[in-house]
Order: sequence, then structure tokens, then C-alpha cells
Amino acid sequence: MSTPKIYALHENPEWFPPFAEAFAAEGVEYEEWVLTDGVLDLDDAPPEGIFWSRISASSHTRDHGLTKDYSRAVLSWLEAYGRRTVNGRRVLELEVSKVDQLTALRAAGIDTPRTVAAVGRDQVLKAAQGFPTPFVTKHNQGGKGLGVRKFDSFEDLADYVASDEYDEPVDGITLIQEYVVAADGGITRVEIVGGEMVYAVRGDTERGGFQLCPADACVIDPETGRPIPPAGATISMAPDEDWGLFSEREGYDDPVVAKYLEFTKRHGIEVAGIENIRTADGRVLTYDVNTNTNYNSDVERGTAKSGPREIVRHLARVLQETYPA
Repeated sequence: MSTPKIYALHENPEWFPPFAEAFAAEGVEYEEWVLTDGVLDLDDAPPEGIFWSRISASSHTRDHGLTKDYSRAVLSWLEAYGRRTVNGRRVLELEVSKVDQLTALRAAGIDTPRTVAAVGRDQVLKAAQGFPTPFVTKHNQGGKGLGVRKFDSFEDLADYVASDEYDEPVDGITLIQEYVVAADGGITRVEIVGGEMVYAVRGDTERGGFQLCPADACVIDPETGRPIPPAGATISMAPDEDWGLFSEREGYDDPVVAKYLEFTKRHGIEVAGIENIRTADGRVLTYDVNTNTNYNSDVERGTAKSGPREIVRHLARVLQETYPA
């Protein structure tokens, strides 16, 4: 029998280097399982170990259209054999559905933006009928700002839905959601690992638009080494200016953090980045739960804790608890 170890389940090698570096720094053995396609023998028992899932809702945008259902199958197989998963089968469903996230958040007493879900392209206009303007559309299975567009009128939406520019969601579900403006021009992303907040990050919505993926691979051009402005961004800077869209919110202690910790505990979420926006009228609206959270290197250089290393330490503790010497 092989020695139990940590298995990292993912589908995007470009996002994994910070975690590989953290495993090396902590001296913890691991193995990657890249779930894009493969063979799964249901009669074959999985290896001993713990299995950390960081499957992304945006996997289909990287031509990994099979990943969501392949991951569902793998996690069901692992849990059927009693293997310990971190961000397991139930958490995957939250990752790939904003409807699932928003309904779970509301059930936990956490305020969310007003949202209506349209199933099918021909239902989008019906869902938006009478919705206060301006509003935004989003893909239910999103990530990286997929399908996020602002509309100032119902007529503008009607023109878009009828046009060749219409962006069909991979699962056919479009969200109509109230458009809110951040009181300080930024959103807050609370990073949680193992039931504790690691730190909170501010994302600049005034310069970054709707696409605020913190991973370096999302914003760095591999050829030039320069940041790539996100879709909808209004960045116009000289070469020597700071492009950073993310910074630490030091001392962030909003009461919503305690609600997040209870929410993640209730749903078995061990690693997450949960995003909210504080509006000009004082509301704190939570709109996204990222269970395959990425970390921004600029932020990481200035924080007291490292997100990737906190994850590796948590995984090492779980491995020790699951397989005590």
C-alpha cells in the first residue's frame, strides 16, 4: 500500500505555480491530478490520501468542457470510497452555479444583490421585464467576469439578446442582477482557509471593470511581462506607473466576516475567496463565492500570511488527522 499523500485536483496548470511553490516551501509531498479528460474505473479503489479540489467554474473557457462533469464523477467516486476530500462534491456545485451560491448565502442571512435567473435565451427579456435600471447580466457558471455586462435600459438588453454579440452561457442560465456602485470604488474579497480569515483584498472596480481575477496568469501577458487590462477596464497608464488592481484591506473586521466563517463551516468549504461590495447607501452585498481561490502576488508580498502556504499547512494538518502516525 502506498504512503498516503495529498492529491491536488485541478484543470489549469497556469494557475498552479504559486501552490507548487508553497508545497515546496513547506516540504510537503503532493501529486497533481489534471481533470480535463481520462478514464475512471469505478471498481478500482482510489489511493490512500486526501484530495483537494480546486476545480474552476471557468474551465470551459480553456477548452476543458468535460472538466465539470468529470470532476463530479471523480469526487463522487472518492467520497463513495470514504476518502477525505477538501472542497469536495457538494462544494463543487457551489463553485459552478451562482444561483446555488446566492440562494445558500441568502439562507444563511447574508445579503445579496437582487437577482432573477433566466433559463434559456428566450427567457432573458422576460426575466428583465420591470427590473430597475441600470442592471447587469451574468453567466450562472462564471468566473473571470464571464457574461457580465451593464445595461442602462431594457431596450439596450433587447438589442443585445437579438444580436450576434449575445454571449450564450455554457449552462443556458443568465442572471439579471441589480447594478451597484461601490462606496469606495472597490470590492472586498475575504480569503478563508480552514475556518479562518487569512486576509481581505480590495479589488479596484473603477480601473479593473467587472473582471477582477486576482491570479497573475489572468492579468500578465506571458510575452511582454506587462499586465493585460481586463475586459471593460478603463486603464490607461504610462509604462512606469502602477497597474496593480489589488491591495490588502488591512484590519478588515466587518461583521460579515463572522457570517462567512459560519457559512463556510456549514457548507464544508475549507478554502474560499468570498466577494462583497459596500454600497453608497451602506449595504454590504455578497455576490460571489470562489472555492478555487487564487492569490495575487503583489498582495502576497505585503501580507503577514501567505494564502497558498496557509492552504498547504491546512492540507498537511488534514492529512495528519486522517492518517495519524
